[in-house]
Amino acid sequence: MTTLTVSSVHLGTPEAGRRSLLRDTGIVMTRELKPVLRDPFSLLFGMIQPLIFLGLFGPLLAGSMGGSLDGGVWQWFVPAILVMTTLFGTSATGANLLFEFQTGAHERMMVTPLSRSSLLVGRALKEMVPLLGQAVIVIAVMVPFGFDLHLDGALLGLALLAVFGIGLGSFSYALAIAVRKQDWMFWVVQQTFLFPLMILSGMLLPLETGPEWMRVASKFNPLSYLVDAERALFSGDVASMAVLWGWLAALITVALGLTVGIRTMLRSAT
Repeated sequence: MTTLTVSSVHLGTPEAGRRSLLRDTGIVMTRELKPVLRDPFSLLFGMIQPLIFLGLFGPLLAGSMGGSLDGGVWQWFVPAILVMTTLFGTSATGANLLFEFQTGAHERMMVTPLSRSSLLVGRALKEMVPLLGQAVIVIAVMVPFGFDLHLDGALLGLALLAVFGIGLGSFSYALAIAVRKQDWMFWVVQQTFLFPLMILSGMLLPLETGPEWMRVASKFNPLSYLVDAERALFSGDVASMAVLWGWLAALITVALGLTVGIRTMLRSAT
């Protein structure tokens, strides 16, 4: 009897709650990764895709404004490509959920004792696994072409992308729940927001030469702070103010994303 009482108290501690969240997140992430690992061709193609983009767009960028970019073209462009892959991957997290609505898999997940936060975090982290593979391949290929690798900054940059990806993936999850009866609306809304966010972040082209309204709009785009932070980190400038602003933008995104995602999920279950 004494043992049961102690166990009950222990399970109610914040530390036990954190362990439970980590365990549940691992379960969800593993579940989401299994279909991806069963289809290695799509996984490999997804890893090669950033290289195709670098190979086609990079030379154009180098020819038009290579001399005006801080640190050189590749130091400026490679981190942006990693942000882009994170943006595309995590913003589409809700697409898999739409399929699960059709099969009834989501309802079965909702009646399990898994924490609701883990359903969001686990799905978003699943998207970060291919990103790590993409990052390794991109960096390994680009180092011989003049990309200067700073390992400490690169690791912090990937951690920053993971935090931002969880927030964006949670928003995607909430969107899928909101439009589940008209699933075609998911891609309409996702694409409507995706490309303006990309362009107004200075990801593909520097905004310094753009019109004033675009530079002003970029100040309200959290992705622009993330892109600046990634460029600073991959250049080894880990103490830059750009990094601080990038972390602030990522933390606000993940806080809002989890709040909206969990509330939307709980409402859908009632």
